[in-house]
Amino acid sequence: MIRVGVVGLRRGKGLFRVFQNHKDTVVTAICDLDKGLAQSVAAEYDVQEVFQDFASFLKTDLHVVVVATPAPLHVTQAVMAMEAGCHVLSEVPAAYSLEECHTLVKSVNATGQIYMMAENMNYYHYVMDWRKRIRGGELGNVFYAEAEYIHDCRGLMQNPDGTPTWRASMPPIYYCTHSLGPLLDILDDRCVSAVGMATGSHTLSELGTTDMEVGLFRTEKGSVIKILCGFAVTREPGMHWQIFYGTEGTLENGRSPDDPAKLFRRDGEMESFTPLLSDPDAPEEARAGGHGTTEYFMVDDFIQAVLDGRQPPIDVYRSLDYSVPGLCAHQSALNGGEPVRVPDFRP
Repeated sequence: MIRVGVVGLRRGKGLFRVFQNHKDTVVTAICDLDKGLAQSVAAEYDVQEVFQDFASFLKTDLHVVVVATPAPLHVTQAVMAMEAGCHVLSEVPAAYSLEECHTLVKSVNATGQIYMMAENMNYYHYVMDWRKRIRGGELGNVFYAEAEYIHDCRGLMQNPDGTPTWRASMPPIYYCTHSLGPLLDILDDRCVSAVGMATGSHTLSELGTTDMEVGLFRTEKGSVIKILCGFAVTREPGMHWQIFYGTEGTLENGRSPDDPAKLFRRDGEMESFTPLLSDPDAPEEARAGGHGTTEYFMVDDFIQAVLDGRQPPIDVYRSLDYSVPGLCAHQSALNGGEPVRVPDFRP
């Protein structure tokens, strides 16, 4: 049985439940700065090893560490876990700076541990269905795609005492992986150049929070991708939206939960269908993660990679393919929209 430890129990509690339900894993240790939260989770699920200090947490007998802490901590804690002999499933984004990208790759290669970024959007049921349809040629050659992630997170940008959290200062395009990841996965591509622009601060100006940020990317295969991220905006409910333009058709998601997806074909026909978030054939416990069945399939891919000693679908290089373009788009925005080359961290 694979022994798992989870650090960061706000986002991590959902992942905790998925690992606790998996037939090959058991969660034996948890860690969170909030002692009360950690103790309540431990009592609810009968976890014996409870920590507030991450270094002490790593001294327990673990095979896997799930990093679900704030984004600026991901690389530091992933590296510490791998150096302690643990495989790592890290929340998104993979890194918070280009320097951290080098550090992460170096650690994965030096330790030989399995590393995967937990991009659950790749595992939405409709995304996996679209992958088959687009790779099967239904749209012909896809030359342009867009995605948006709009979510009013202003309630998460301040602590109870009014001080800002890490989300308040995060450039929105840093959190592009939920939008960019599925597009690059479906197209089997990576970004090579980035242009970015930001709106400035309007809706949460007292904290200087950037409302929205957009990235425009050229890919290795010659396609163009546009990504819009906004987390300090007035828009309910939040949404994920995608569109693909190809030589034989266009596939577009709806913009609200009740809107169908539409496939426009070259011959003039239009197919309308419901974009399912969850696999209807998955068992009931597959929904334990909180985002439909996405974490169920994502965690299983990671665990199978650990058991087989092979690279997971979203390995360290693919994780950076999804994360680094956002870092570069923000640098472009700071430079007045000048194009920035997107580095490839593969040897």
